[in-house]
Amino acid sequence: MRILLEATALKHYIATRLLIDVEKLQVHQGDRIGLVGHNGSGKTTLLQMLCGNLTPEQGLVTPYSQLGYIPQLKAQDMVMSGGEMTQKTIQQVLGQQPELLLADEPTANLDISHIEALEHTMKSWTGAFIIVSHDRDFLDALCTMIWEIEDSKITVYKGNYSDYINQKDLERRQAQLAHKTYEQKKQQLEAAIKLKERKAQQATKKPKNLSSSEARIKGTSVYFANKQKKLRQTMKAMQSRLGRLETIEKVVEHKPLKMSIPSSEILKRRIVMHVEELAGNIKERTLWRPATFNIRSGDKLVIIGANGTGKTTLMKQLVSHQPGITISPAVKIGYFSQNLDILDLDKTILENVRATSKQDETLVRTVLARMHFAKEDVYKRVGVLSGGERVKVALTKVFLSDVNTLLLDEPTNYLDTQAIEAFETLLNEYEGTVIVASHDRRFIDKVATRILAIEDLKLTVFEGNYQAWLAEAQVSEKDEAEDEKLLLDVKIAAVLSRLSVEPSEALEQEFQKLLKQKRALVE
Repeated sequence: MRILLEATALKHYIATRLLIDVEKLQVHQGDRIGLVGHNGSGKTTLLQMLCGNLTPEQGLVTPYSQLGYIPQLKAQDMVMSGGEMTQKTIQQVLGQQPELLLADEPTANLDISHIEALEHTMKSWTGAFIIVSHDRDFLDALCTMIWEIEDSKITVYKGNYSDYINQKDLERRQAQLAHKTYEQKKQQLEAAIKLKERKAQQATKKPKNLSSSEARIKGTSVYFANKQKKLRQTMKAMQSRLGRLETIEKVVEHKPLKMSIPSSEILKRRIVMHVEELAGNIKERTLWRPATFNIRSGDKLVIIGANGTGKTTLMKQLVSHQPGITISPAVKIGYFSQNLDILDLDKTILENVRATSKQDETLVRTVLARMHFAKEDVYKRVGVLSGGERVKVALTKVFLSDVNTLLLDEPTNYLDTQAIEAFETLLNEYEGTVIVASHDRRFIDKVATRILAIEDLKLTVFEGNYQAWLAEAQVSEKDEAEDEKLLLDVKIAAVLSRLSVEPSEALEQEFQKLLKQKRALVE
């Protein structure tokens, strides 16, 4: 396969930290690569170096083909939404027909329907690509190779994202086995050393069954001294082996999280929010017609809908207790939005989170470690963190605040895939109520116990998870299609009847039009 791009001996620093240290990378014709790694690991920096927007401090990037670059879009201008800007940029870059496409979070501002449309486009894309994305379903649908960037190095895995996760799980199990083997060897050597030490100490003592005349025989003392010396030599050799034994760290196993939730017993199995005839309007525009529903304690309610249908509007109405919304007095809401002004940039990660938390420091550190802020990382000043890392801190701060109901507006935007998976686990272990707006299909599938869908100016609550909702939606679409086909058949029969009595050009055109509609519906 023809090489489209090559990078050799790349090194790049952020202050004194070595961010990128890659000996050699090659992209070949037909490669479909997903680039993954923790927030702040250097994914965006690497893409910018590969496309020529950033010069590495050391090394060389050589393109052998036309490149296209889709940058990460976060800002919104006064005319277009983030989703509209993203779609426009994608269309412009794809229209240039580059042989190698580099895309940084192209799905971040898109709703589910537009993500699926982009998937469809990229599946038929004939060029190669490197895509950074937090959407695991998107990576599964498109990629045949995963590049993982960790500790400045890149490891290549064959297959899509799920294949990569399976290989990482295998590595984890192998690491667990290696640690177990290491511990067994270590314990065996330590036990053997202790045994030799005891024997060496006893070697010069007169044996109990040795008579006085035997003890006076010339050379007896020398024999026991030599025996002790050999035992100590053997013991030193064992100690040397123990010292050379390669330390294999224990793989961390996460225990289920147990945290205190205020008023959890009072709210258990009760309705925490009642929404009565609530309408969604922005100025003169109707987002949804008046709707009534309840939210129960412990619900994991996920709000879904296309961009612009009112997901964020609904979240803000719930937070601000708009007329028509009754909230239990025991409810304490923690709200996360894309605005990160809840963070103090001059304080450390740990200080930011503990400022609004009543949880003990051990639990705070445990949750931060799950979100990949371990050990000394918690003392980093928030002002030096990347955008994605700040999102993780803000999410953790809200999660650990003295609240019992979480309202989360697109919490997975700009998080790395590992952080999303860690946060999914935290939410599933959380005993409070969760209301979250999201377009991340796998996140919705992992978290939701109820679905609130905003579509066709209607707000509908579905009892069940995302897969059950999808199945019902597909059945509904099939029923609607069958009804439409039946109606078309009736119309076609009526036109045919009229054509047989009084043929005309207009009736013929109407007949052909109806046949075309039926063919399109069948296809």
